[in-house]
Amino acid sequence: MKSALLAGVALALVWQGAALAQATTAHITTPKEAFNGSQPGDDYFLANYDQTTAYWKKLAQESDRMKLVSLGKSVEGRDIWMAVVSSPENLKNLDRQREISQKLALAKGLTDAEAHALAKEGKAMVWIDGGLHASEVSSAQSQIQIVYEMLSKNDPETLRFLNDDITLFILPNPDGQQLVADWYMRKADPKARSLADLPVIYQRYVGHDNNREYYMSNQPETTAINKAMFKDWFPQIVYNEHQTGPLGEVVFVPPFRNPSNYHFDPLVLSELDGVSAAMHSRLIQEDKPGSGERSAAPYSTWFNGGLRTTGYFHNVVGILTEIIGSPTPMQLPFVPSKQLSNQDELYPVAPQIWHFSQTVEYVKSLNRAVMDYASKNREDLLYNRYLMGKNSITRGTRDNWTVTPKRVAAVVEASKAAGPPPRTRGGDGLAGNGDQSSVVDPKLYDTVLHDPAERDPRGYILPPDQPDMPTTIKFLDALIKSGIVVDKATAPFTVKGKTYPAGSYVVLCDQAYRPHILDMFEPQDHPQDFEFPGGPPIKPYDITGYNLSYQMGVKYDRILDGFSGPFQPISEVMAPPPGKVVGSGGAGWILDHATNNSFTLTNRLQKAKVPVFWMKDPVTADGQSFGPGSVWVPATGAAKAIVGKSVTDLGINAYAIGSAPKGEKIALKTPRIGIVDTYGGLITSGWMQWVVEQFEFPYTLVYGPELDAGNLNAKYDVLLFVDGAIPGGTGRYGGGGGGRGLPKPEEVPEKYRKMLGNVTEEKTLPQVQAFIDKGGTAVAIGGSTRLGEYLKLTENGLVGPGKDGKPTPLPSTKFYIPGSILSAKVDNKDPLGFGFADKVDVFFDSSPVFKIAAPEKAKPVSWFEGADPLLSGWAWGQKALDGTAGVVDASYGKGKVFLLGPEVAMRGQSYGTFKFVFNALEYGPAVGGK
Repeated sequence: MKSALLAGVALALVWQGAALAQATTAHITTPKEAFNGSQPGDDYFLANYDQTTAYWKKLAQESDRMKLVSLGKSVEGRDIWMAVVSSPENLKNLDRQREISQKLALAKGLTDAEAHALAKEGKAMVWIDGGLHASEVSSAQSQIQIVYEMLSKNDPETLRFLNDDITLFILPNPDGQQLVADWYMRKADPKARSLADLPVIYQRYVGHDNNREYYMSNQPETTAINKAMFKDWFPQIVYNEHQTGPLGEVVFVPPFRNPSNYHFDPLVLSELDGVSAAMHSRLIQEDKPGSGERSAAPYSTWFNGGLRTTGYFHNVVGILTEIIGSPTPMQLPFVPSKQLSNQDELYPVAPQIWHFSQTVEYVKSLNRAVMDYASKNREDLLYNRYLMGKNSITRGTRDNWTVTPKRVAAVVEASKAAGPPPRTRGGDGLAGNGDQSSVVDPKLYDTVLHDPAERDPRGYILPPDQPDMPTTIKFLDALIKSGIVVDKATAPFTVKGKTYPAGSYVVLCDQAYRPHILDMFEPQDHPQDFEFPGGPPIKPYDITGYNLSYQMGVKYDRILDGFSGPFQPISEVMAPPPGKVVGSGGAGWILDHATNNSFTLTNRLQKAKVPVFWMKDPVTADGQSFGPGSVWVPATGAAKAIVGKSVTDLGINAYAIGSAPKGEKIALKTPRIGIVDTYGGLITSGWMQWVVEQFEFPYTLVYGPELDAGNLNAKYDVLLFVDGAIPGGTGRYGGGGGGRGLPKPEEVPEKYRKMLGNVTEEKTLPQVQAFIDKGGTAVAIGGSTRLGEYLKLTENGLVGPGKDGKPTPLPSTKFYIPGSILSAKVDNKDPLGFGFADKVDVFFDSSPVFKIAAPEKAKPVSWFEGADPLLSGWAWGQKALDGTAGVVDASYGKGKVFLLGPEVAMRGQSYGTFKFVFNALEYGPAVGGK
């Protein structure tokens, strides 16, 4: 394992310099020398990524305190550089130090004594990244100055940091830093420079969501960073720097507010609090006021998918700061209430004109505080990383219970039936202060809270008869990318009386990263969190229910007792098992509509102008039954070549049959797809572009001016309006959109001017209506489904009586579901529901739901049924969803309208509901105009 790991990492290292043991030159180039008289922190100046990395390469040649490593490539092909900074001696022994960090992080096979010895020998690995969100410019710019000072200073503290720590400085968004800095610096007049009006999102496809997908690893930057953190370098502290700070303050520094996730080790939070205290203390010691914690900002430790939060589930101390600052001087606001010090805001800051140099100085202090903590607590950090891994392995090999709000509620409910607890004896009344009515019979601890049926799984088995095996492989690959060991059965095996075939996949929980395994398989149980009883909910910072196993529709068994078998570990990401052509019939091929990859094959066939059909009724071929919507490909020479090659790499089977299937068919046509976007970019549009590209759908981006010009049927068959594309809806994932101010055309480069223009009800929607009426298809997602109300097809499904007796939207005190997974019913006989089972798990985030206003034109294809559809996350008043539609198929004039209320393509994660989009893109053009 050791040699394989080090060999793999060595291939990724790009050493800048003549030799590993090079001597420091007499002079280290200063930032001012490197940037022609400017330096980070100067007003009206930003260094772009190319300039920054050119400087770092020069520093690596000049100093023996630094090595430069490429973690991989960005989506646009730039190297993701990491500066490894430490003493020359530590850098000479870097492979050994990485080995120590790896052994302690993975914990397996070590005794406590061996771990103590390794902790004594090892150096603290500290990760500090800047610029993940590229428009938050302060941290990436500050890293330039900090790295220089770590290479050039010789004071005792700096030398101690270099001796005790190996600090990894990372610029995680190369493309974004290049884009944003170039945009800011494009004007010759410094005082005319601004970060505003960036024309596109600052990371291709994902923008701000580049910090929301670390458990999924869809993007190359995320994959590279996860590999560095959890498979190659194993830092004990990950410090993720952001902007901006709380209003009237300078910077948010942890600790975080509640709730915290129930899966990770308590040592994560205790160490996090220790690092945080050191950061606040250093700022105060240096007379840098204005830091806030906990209630000063909405950040928490609940959600898994951020760069620093995924680390919690890998036993890493994750730190987030959010600081003010811009290269353009700004006014620090005067908020009177922030001048009153309290436990969460210790040292108020005075209102003032704030310069970028002040932000850089704060960031330097915070960086040094983290390095100082790591230096002074080096052995504890290293040993505790081992201890958390050991704890996880132990919990995965014995009975263990994760206590969640539902389990506590079960105890309270059981206590009502059990009656009052026996009187406490002994202790002289010192058993504890508090509400004595909260005390219940201690027997319930064992009988209810530790109910054997509620144990954590020892592992998970994923049999090969998945509804969509390529998607299951994507799920397993996401685990592997974050360091989880996945096994594959090499022979049949039996667990608890059930026999599983060879080829089954197994994820055992006796791993150091067990918290991450549980968080991806088990549903989240977020507490009910309100400002006061009967009051409004406290909004979570991000989403509350997200486990990938549900989002991706994976089939698995939870195994509560220990088990073993003929298992072979898989260390690298997998392709789906090759598919094949089954049978020898010469009429054509049948494909199962349930697999997402069937759309990829369909798109390949359509590109070659091969006819493709959907069967409206169930079909049987070679003993295999297919539900409504099975794909029929008549035999041609071109079809044979494409099908034969594609089934292998796509991991799907094609069934060759001797005669064409009987029954009604829908003839597909290659759809001309327009995805609607806006100036500045919609994150949801970016994700949709990424999703359809993965399945080889052709598309064109469409902007407001083109929509307003009309004649849309001449160019498009389908217009896809993602959440946020039509303003005024109720969705929350747009990231931009209509109704906002736009720059003047002369203020932006020519290539972006076609984007300038908002989607409006007055000018745009009449053209969209005409497009549909003439046979076009409109697909609307999330908030953009207000198109259904505009066309009088649907009404808001979540209303109650208002003060004047008129229906009014339900307030959050009556209904609130932030970012959760719900169960919904599906009509899989409707072409929009082809390929689904009769139930599906959908991602719902304050999403619109519908009542049908025009039943002669519209019908529900997916709807909510029952009082408790919540599967994972947090729901309040969820019974209001009963009977409402989430997905609607409507006819309008000669065209089609598909309304998809839930986020069916959520951040490229909800593979289980992608088919709603794909079906809409194919079905609408197939029947439109008829």
